[in-house]
Amino acid sequence: MTESIETDLYIRNKREAEIAQRSDRLAARFANRSAHHDTEGSFPFANFADLHESGYLQLTVPRAYGGEEASLYELVLAQERLARGDGSTTLAVGWHVGLLHQLRYTNAWPETLYARFCRETVETGALINHLATERATGSPSRGGRPETKAVATKGGWLLSGRKTYSTLSPILTCFTVSAAIEGTEETGDFFVRSGSGVRVEETWNTLGMRATGSHDVVLEDVFVPDDQLVHRSGAPREERRPDEGGWLLHIPACYIGIAHAARSFAINFAQQYRPNSLTTPIAELPNIRRQIGEMEIALVTARTVLYSVADRWDREPERRKALKPELGLAKHVATNHAISIVDTAMRIVGAASLSRSLPLERMYRDVRAGLHNPPMDDIVVNGLAQRALDEVKITNT
Repeated sequence: MTESIETDLYIRNKREAEIAQRSDRLAARFANRSAHHDTEGSFPFANFADLHESGYLQLTVPRAYGGEEASLYELVLAQERLARGDGSTTLAVGWHVGLLHQLRYTNAWPETLYARFCRETVETGALINHLATERATGSPSRGGRPETKAVATKGGWLLSGRKTYSTLSPILTCFTVSAAIEGTEETGDFFVRSGSGVRVEETWNTLGMRATGSHDVVLEDVFVPDDQLVHRSGAPREERRPDEGGWLLHIPACYIGIAHAARSFAINFAQQYRPNSLTTPIAELPNIRRQIGEMEIALVTARTVLYSVADRWDREPERRKALKPELGLAKHVATNHAISIVDTAMRIVGAASLSRSLPLERMYRDVRAGLHNPPMDDIVVNGLAQRALDEVKITNT
């Protein structure tokens, strides 16, 4: 059960309706496979074949290279509706379409490399992700120096190290990695093609988001040519533009999509379930109606914040730097409201919601993963607090 295109107030034109319709078709297909991949912890290769065939993988590729050049708002819409069918697939593909959206604005890769990869995505369904997290350093957003090493050699670099939480690892033919440049205080981002010296260790066995393929990727003296060092911290390229962070809204979009699906499942259940102690379905009970109302408040609040921030990011490019706290707020609100919505949905359905024959227990596990995706709640809250303190300080001086 999903919200119709006609009644979704966040769909504003024909192009957005077509994007939503494609996501809905894919979501319906993926929903039938979700339980299987969740149980096995297996990677949904068939889902990614469908994403390629439908054109979804080229959502944020520039038109010049055959893509759809989706705006941030359109990216959020596509991801939110796709996640109503399967959270793991949506979060995983979100790193690909999100990264391509980021690269379109930052100009972070050499143009020849960027153009070649975009065409590979359109033609063959090639996927990309940036592998930065390591067990010792944790999330790169916390500022740790990579333990993965890059050693200069003739014509390029030799990379050795281990990356954790490497989402999409079973299907990646290429990726970028962050590494410390041996003998310097600098770090670099390197474009790596899978092959000799690259192996995936299947370490991903987790509570939620079990089908993202976020295994460890191990690099052992992997050769990377000089022209595939895409960025070096000590030698910034003049044409590289700052990352304004909008692309990370693919994360809250995913979790709100999962919550929407849980809400719709619970409402459908309440409208149909009538225990023999009642003469009407439980949807008529005041307590159930109150809980449905609470879910709706949380959902409308989260979607309003998410879509309004995405819209402003698209319309006000000169204010994108100033919008960064709102990007974090959108993620904080969406993730925490999603957890609340799924929890309430389970209360409405009752003990049956714990059964693995229903999707709610999987949704309950999946939404909790949002707490561990960037930006983290403490960073968002502290950033908003600092902005408030600075504003009042300026007012009082």
